[in-house]
Amino acid sequence: MKGNGIKVVVIGAGVGGLTVGALLSRKGFDVRVLETQTYPGGCAATFGYGSYRFDAGATVGCGFHKKGPLDVLGEELGITWPIMSCAAAWDFIHGDRLIHLSQSRQEIVREFPESLPFWEAQERLASLLWSLSSEVLLWPPGGFGDVIALFRKLLRKAPVLSPMLPLLNKTALQWLASYGLDNNAEFVRFIDAQLLISVQTTAAYANAVNAAIALDLPAKGTHRLTGGIGSVAEKLAASLENNGGSVRYGMAVEGIEKKRRHVVAVNSSDGTRWPADVIIANLTPESLKGLLGGSSFSMKQKGGTPKWSAFVLYLGVEESAFDGSQVSHVQIVRKDCELGEGNSIFVSVSPSDDSLRAPEGYRAVTVSTHSRPEPWIKAKATGKEAYEELKESYTNNIISLLSEHFAGIEQKIHTIFAATPLTWERYTGRKYGYVGGYPQTSLFNVRGPGTSFKNLFLTGDSVFPGQSLPGVVTGARRVVELVERTFGTRNEK
Repeated sequence: MKGNGIKVVVIGAGVGGLTVGALLSRKGFDVRVLETQTYPGGCAATFGYGSYRFDAGATVGCGFHKKGPLDVLGEELGITWPIMSCAAAWDFIHGDRLIHLSQSRQEIVREFPESLPFWEAQERLASLLWSLSSEVLLWPPGGFGDVIALFRKLLRKAPVLSPMLPLLNKTALQWLASYGLDNNAEFVRFIDAQLLISVQTTAAYANAVNAAIALDLPAKGTHRLTGGIGSVAEKLAASLENNGGSVRYGMAVEGIEKKRRHVVAVNSSDGTRWPADVIIANLTPESLKGLLGGSSFSMKQKGGTPKWSAFVLYLGVEESAFDGSQVSHVQIVRKDCELGEGNSIFVSVSPSDDSLRAPEGYRAVTVSTHSRPEPWIKAKATGKEAYEELKESYTNNIISLLSEHFAGIEQKIHTIFAATPLTWERYTGRKYGYVGGYPQTSLFNVRGPGTSFKNLFLTGDSVFPGQSLPGVVTGARRVVELVERTFGTRNEK
């Protein structure tokens, strides 16, 4: 395609930034992506360590179902994703209770038969939300034009959207209460555990509409990716480059130049100045604010700040620890404890037949738990010894919980290292190591991609609709639409 001469600089080669870059590159924009690390993916990367390839975080291969966001993106960009479907999205383990979260939900209903009417309603609402995700979501509206377009769309879809209206301002717990499920402690515990990993908060705070689609991810089916979850970013980067764009690795961005209400260039660590007509920041708002010098930055849409980081263990484990199981993901929740901080863990295990991930006879395992950054910051300030003691305490706690399900696994671990919130801050550039996006507590208090600069946009899990591969890709399409609307009318060269 003939180029239109419009220079786009994308900061960060995460899935959001690469999706925007790949789509704009295909449309003729001159796209340059600057990435600090030597590989793409950000929080959804797969990185090498010795003879292993570890997924950086607890990212699950969602959204590849027919007409799902990743399926549609692949068709548009000509990408064939290296995927294989999984029999179950993940196993949920809480004490003696084990539930395979499959597409049918049969095991959930078998464990909680009284919940069937709720799941029927959830499925109807989720189907509506998935259909909306195939369009550009003009939420939150970024200006008067968006408000008018949104109003017209809502008028056309009013009969279809009516089931969603009663839930717009309800929490997931209030939604459960309408089915008499709010006093079922075991069921609420199950829902809380699912929502914490998908919308970053629990049923008492999560918005019911956000919860509806988050709870639908296992039902839509999950997929394993050959080579790890980072294959998504690698394929997107290749598509971008095939259409004339480029990704520059090992290139840290140190500042953004601005002129009145426009940004004009990006300055990288090697002293290069990158002039730009459009800048896309695949960053958290806090990190972007730092690049702009702090005080001059404001968001058009104010929303909840991400509150969680993560503590992650990377393990090289003998295959015999899994007793022939083809398990891909396991969620283990300790009884009678607050979720997170080692009391609930999400375990991702590389497939036995993926020779790209681990040596023969071993598996690459990523174990993640939600963690607040503040204790880690305090420990680091106290001294190296306090920081290492805290890391050891978390490691031992997680291995203990892991061994409750995988008996004897501690004797079969041959490689082990950890990432704390401060590690995430260092490697991703996310201030305080915030990962996973914002807690999705309200549809009316979320961030959109717009900023106070006319040609600077945010993408990634910090903007609506938030985390997960489907959420990030859906949000990226909104950014592409904004760039095209603002700059796509220039004459092609």
